[in-house]
Amino acid sequence: MSNTFDMNYEHPRIPLNDNVLANSGFADQNTPLVKNCWYVAALSHEVTREIFSRRFLGIEVALYRTNAGEPVAMRNRCPHRSFPLAKGTLHDDNLRCGYHGMEFAPSGRCVNLPSMINVPTNAAVRTYDIIERGPLLWIWMGDPDLADPNLIPETPWLESDEWKTVNDQFHMKSDYVSMHENLLDQTHFPFLHPGAIGTPEYARSKLEARIEDNKVIIERQLLNSPPPGVYAEPTKLGGIPVNRFSTAMFVSPAMHIAFARIVDITRHHGSEETYRFNISHIFTPETNGSIHYWWFCSRNFDLQNKETDKHLYESSQKAYTEDVDALEWILDVVNSDPEKQFDLNFAPDRPGLMMRRILNDLALSESGFDPKQVIMMAR
Repeated sequence: MSNTFDMNYEHPRIPLNDNVLANSGFADQNTPLVKNCWYVAALSHEVTREIFSRRFLGIEVALYRTNAGEPVAMRNRCPHRSFPLAKGTLHDDNLRCGYHGMEFAPSGRCVNLPSMINVPTNAAVRTYDIIERGPLLWIWMGDPDLADPNLIPETPWLESDEWKTVNDQFHMKSDYVSMHENLLDQTHFPFLHPGAIGTPEYARSKLEARIEDNKVIIERQLLNSPPPGVYAEPTKLGGIPVNRFSTAMFVSPAMHIAFARIVDITRHHGSEETYRFNISHIFTPETNGSIHYWWFCSRNFDLQNKETDKHLYESSQKAYTEDVDALEWILDVVNSDPEKQFDLNFAPDRPGLMMRRILNDLALSESGFDPKQVIMMAR
């Protein structure tokens, strides 16, 4: 890999219509959000018979469960006078608006309009496909005809008894493009998270990046070097040379996954052992400048050790809080600085730029534009 990246130039912008901007093929904080994607609406335990609302891709959605336990996602806006439906009540499986008493079935169809004997056929509110997979509820905010459940990313380790997971969540003021780039950028580890998840040797280790089916995959290995703090204590290999292998992946606009493998080459515990960690980052843009973010740290060893749970939770929460702080500071600078800047790009930024191009192409395609033609126009 060369020391500079050939995409290091200013990104001229040309308006295509009121909602789409071309920026030489790379998404940024202003790029329209990708709608045709499965995003996480909530953790399964969050959605109950108590109605609550959450904003996804700029749209407020009311969430609840039927008596049978089926999740419902309904636009949080009555079609009559825009009363927020999450402020209403449940009557059996129907959501009753708290303003005029209109009742909406889980399908969104109005089944009762107290002020009229016959309910007009156009009295309905939009509902969204929502599917439960393990601890996650996935929602489709885009074209309902394209909502294929087979496109939901698989996360079997979050459901398996062979893995133990600690997790938490943030509501953060950043854009999801920068969030994905942060997770693909492993060169910041030793500086933003010193001693926790990165070392200078790891940041300089060989990086391989490729694209497969709109996924960006980066692989890195560091041989014969002590593990960082987050892995040292659970494996009891602090200060001991190990072989460390990692695969990080931009899976979709909603997910980033990292697989870490620590191999005890010194047989410190009596035999060569391999310790695996699966890190899941799942986020749903609330707007172009805010995100619902869930993280999960899973391991396949020492499953009953509460101290290991505590260490991994505290180490992970600290590191991801540092990420959240950094990304919020960055977006604040970008939005508040009157003198615009086109950031420099270098060779290690290649995975992030791959991801930015994919997100840009997806956004343009949803808006009816050919990404290749748009890039030619921008040049």
